[in-house]
This record gives sequence, C-alpha cells and structure tokens, in this order.
Amino acid sequence: MLLFIALAHAHVFSVMIGGGEVVQSTADRIATAGNVMFVELRAYPMFAALFGYGLAQIYRRRTEQGHEWPWVRALLRRRSRWLIVFGVVHAALLFFGDILAVYGLLALIFVGVLRFRDRTLVILTVIWLPLGATLQALVAAEQATTGQSVFPPMGDGFMEELVIRLTIYAMILPVMVISTVVPFLVGILAARHRVLEEPRQHLTLLRGAAFVGLPLGVLGGLPLALIKAEAWPGYSPLDALIAGGLHQVTGYAAGFGYAALIALIAVRLSDRRGPITDALEALGQRSLTFYLAQSVVWAALFASYTLHFQLTSPALAVGIAVAVWLTTVVLADLMRRRNMRGPAEVALRRITYRS
Repeated sequence: MLLFIALAHAHVFSVMIGGGEVVQSTADRIATAGNVMFVELRAYPMFAALFGYGLAQIYRRRTEQGHEWPWVRALLRRRSRWLIVFGVVHAALLFFGDILAVYGLLALIFVGVLRFRDRTLVILTVIWLPLGATLQALVAAEQATTGQSVFPPMGDGFMEELVIRLTIYAMILPVMVISTVVPFLVGILAARHRVLEEPRQHLTLLRGAAFVGLPLGVLGGLPLALIKAEAWPGYSPLDALIAGGLHQVTGYAAGFGYAALIALIAVRLSDRRGPITDALEALGQRSLTFYLAQSVVWAALFASYTLHFQLTSPALAVGIAVAVWLTTVVLADLMRRRNMRGPAEVALRRITYRS
C-alpha cells in the first residue's frame, strides 16, 4: 500500500513541476500509462477500505469489552477529530494530497453506519457509487482536454507554498471525501465478516476479488492511460469524460483486488516467514508514521525552499518513489528490532484514549 502511495505522490510532483503530464521519452510514456492503470485511484481505494476495516475492528473490540454505543461513538469521534488535525497540519506543512483528514471526516460523518445492517450498507454503497465516479470523471476530463495539471505551480518560498497547499487542499478535499465513501463502506462490511483476519474461510471471495478486480482495474484504466500517455490522438471531451468515469469505477475494483491479493499472499506465507515478511509487517505496523515520513522526503526534495529538485520525468519519479519506499522498509525493520513503535501511532493512540 505504502509503495503505491509513494508512486502516486511522486508522479503528482512530476506533473506539478512539469505543468502537466510530461511524456518526453518512451520510458515516460510507460511510466505514465502504468501509473494510471496500476496506481492512480487504485491505491487510495485500497487504503480507504483498510481504514474502514480498522474502524470496524475498533468498534467490535470495544463493544465486546462491554462498552456501550455512546462511549464507543465518543471514542471514534475523538479519534476522527485528531485525524483531521493531523491531516490539516500535514497538508499545510508537507503535502496537499493528505488523506488523514479525509478519513477523519469520513469517520466523523459516517460513524453511525457501524451499526447499520449489511443490506443497508450494500444499498448505501450502490447509491453512492455513481456520485464518486461522476466527480472523478469530470476532473479527469478537464485535465485530459486541457492537457494541463489541475494544480497551480508550487510557488516560491515557505509562506507562498503553504498558502498554495492549503488552497489546493480546500479544493480537492470534498472530491476526495465523496470519492472515498464507497471503499470505506466496503471495508466496514468486510470487517464484519473478518475477511482479512480469517482469510482461509473466505478464499473464494478473496480469489474472486483479486483475479477479477485487478484485471478490471487495468482494462478500465487503459483508455485514460492512452490519453495521458499521448497515445490516443484525436480523442474528444466525451471520450475523456467516459474514460475518467471508467477509471474511477474500475479503480474501486482494483483497490479491493489489491487488498484481496495481499491477503492471499499472507495465507501462503503464514508458515514461511522470513526477513522480508518481517520487514514489511513492521512497516505496516508503523504505516501512519511512514506515510508522513514520505511527505517529509517530498518536501525536502521538491519544495522551493529546500533542494527544489526539478522532477519532470514520470520515469524518474518511479525510481525515486521505489527508493523512498525501500528506505522506509529498512527503517521500519530497524525499529522492529529495537522494539520501537511508530511515534505517530503512539501519539494518536494517547490522545484518542487520553492515556
């Protein structure tokens, strides 16, 4: 998940710095198309589904401990408010594409769905799906038809960049919240049936999600990939609109497919643990800390008041993203060996539980 987040964010910086999708070489075309088909609007649904899953786990655990709904609701709302604080600070100081405040808002608004019946959750998901897809289709069509980034230039100096980051964040936050509701609800539904905690009992479902969802994601992203990689000459605004909507809908399927594939791999590795598995697990246990750490790297590399690296190659962005992610894997494993928890996880837990 964090690898895909790194790939998506590094590509965003290549687009912003270049003033739009830059495909100067064959490698850039491949990187741009690959980002659309495998990463863009595919990693976020996976992350959102896992967030909903975790929220439902908290609700279930506290309820099983004997806590009444008002107490659990107050706990989850307090956690949500702090996520919003974390997210806004993150967006202002480091990266405008923050998702923490998105999840905080989702949990704050939709905390009541944790008590909905399965059927009600499914109906709500189906009703919300066209709204999220339509919004993303309009954004994709606008970018594809103009050939320019939907984001303004990064600015010059700390204060100017801070204002730009907050302005962009205010623009994209509603779109991100609306687009994230569907995977968030699916994650809650999956948690009720312990799909990831007891994967051996859900192998048919997991295989279907992985081996149907992932191909759908790739094929559904292909039209927009051709547009962004400048391999579809003469496309119309309607073509771009349809491609954008298809990209979002199949992105949901791909996100669920990735989560299912990871669960299937975990089943295979359950009896064959090794240093790589331990390192990846350590990173997952500190995902909030290293999600934020990635943004520290982006600020150090690309901000006008730091190194101000002029990243205009999507292919180079892939290499940087992989290098950053591998570094976080190593650091997380070192923390595991020293029995160090992630500082962001510790902080969120302490202020949530007030202890």
